[in-house]
Amino acid sequence: LNKVSEFLNSEKSHKIFTPNPEMLVDAQKDDYFKEILNGGDLNICDGFGLSLVGSFRGRRTRKLSKPKSDELQKTNVNQITNSSKDPSHRSGSFRMTRIAGVDFMIDICALAEKENKTVYFLGGGNEKVISNLKFVIGNKFPSLKIAGAHIGYKLQVTSYKLQYDEEENDNILHNIIMSAPDILFVAFGHGKQEKWIHENLKDLPSVKIAMGVGGSFDFISGKVKRAPKFLQKLGLEWLYRLAIQPSRFHRIFKATFVFIYYFLKSVISNQ
Repeated sequence: LNKVSEFLNSEKSHKIFTPNPEMLVDAQKDDYFKEILNGGDLNICDGFGLSLVGSFRGRRTRKLSKPKSDELQKTNVNQITNSSKDPSHRSGSFRMTRIAGVDFMIDICALAEKENKTVYFLGGGNEKVISNLKFVIGNKFPSLKIAGAHIGYKLQVTSYKLQYDEEENDNILHNIIMSAPDILFVAFGHGKQEKWIHENLKDLPSVKIAMGVGGSFDFISGKVKRAPKFLQKLGLEWLYRLAIQPSRFHRIFKATFVFIYYFLKSVISNQ
């Protein structure tokens, strides 16, 4: 959040992405997507499986080569390190903490309200989701200015390239430009939203932060119910989603078994 505050008060635009296991699996075959993810100004760990394997890899790396203090000072924002005040850092262990994208979006809205910054919601697919989203956010943060909102439009990915109607896209860009938000939340679904941000952020001069938020609009608006808190803490939110949305089986299989396969393959190849 300190980094987000820096972004909001800078002269440049910044991209925030929320990698999860499914996204990293897709990036194994989609080099364009991988390049975009690696180009994020701030990437948070949004996935229990990713936090587990990230912590495992971090411990192995520390055992092989512990960086010098001057090297830590040069660490890129995308590389996750622990504060020197963290006991686990002093003991040489490593822990990658999961931050759910929807929770981080809420935190950013709170920060925007505090710093008198404006937000814009793009995506969601229908007016009811956007209307409920604005209602919930407005009640939670009464002083937050919602500069505008748009349900988005149909996007397709062909040969890993993003395809959309240029005229429709220009109309959306014009609407955002005229609304002049500081923060743009984009909910087109992973892969599409990151590519859209990468390709269009340069044309939005007021936007200091563009964040891909996936299904966050659905959660906040109440269209989709989140797992109970105890399941979230246990890292079993994916199991709850599967129970209420069986149609997600393919995606959840990819985020669990396929992701584990790629992880084990990388561990073996690096031994």
